[in-house]
Amino acid sequence: MINSVSILIPCFNEEKTIKKVIDKVLNVDLGNISREIIIINDGSTDQTKMLLESYKDIKNVKLIHHERNYGKGKALRSGIKNALNDIIIIQDADLEYDPDQYPNLLKPFIETEADIVYGSRFLGGGDYNRLLFFWHSVANKILTLICNFFSNLNMTDMETGFKVFKREVLQSIDLKENSFGIEPEITIKLAKKKFIFFEVPIKYNGRSYEEGKKIGIKDAFRALYCIIKYSFFD
Repeated sequence: MINSVSILIPCFNEEKTIKKVIDKVLNVDLGNISREIIIINDGSTDQTKMLLESYKDIKNVKLIHHERNYGKGKALRSGIKNALNDIIIIQDADLEYDPDQYPNLLKPFIETEADIVYGSRFLGGGDYNRLLFFWHSVANKILTLICNFFSNLNMTDMETGFKVFKREVLQSIDLKENSFGIEPEITIKLAKKKFIFFEVPIKYNGRSYEEGKKIGIKDAFRALYCIIKYSFFD
């Protein structure tokens, strides 16, 4: 049974979308499940920090500000440390992942013994997926395959931005990555502890680099490094 969720929103220079994301998260229908929203401003240099101030007096919203930009991993680590509710949902700040999908992501926790649920862009069954970047998709699938080899899982989308966890499960591991390398770090460390993973299909409205997408080729190499590092040396 789920009574409450903590929704973590790491953000860096997302002035165009941050308010839309927060408003969607505040208004998504979760039935009787209560929510807290933890927004981590990772040293934004645009108007993001100013826009976040309009939410500071909402009782179920927590704002965390980093003085400089460290990376998504550091932002998530700050949010995880401050999360108090039963389930932790990771929500990107760019509207690639729609909060309306939370009920489907939470279903395995309600109906099964799931510890972790990943939303997969590659399972099929979502309403739509925007077509972008062939080589980005290839890199995702290669990284997922390598991660599966070392973790003995059969995931389809290790790099998904929609990851959901029982709070005590996620807080049971010591996370170290500051960058996008936190994605494979989380997966490898939780797989080592034999927690139960599920995947659900999601719809995905990806954005282009011109629209503000930040992950790039260097992050793919960092992810590969982290898969090997945390499989053997940590």
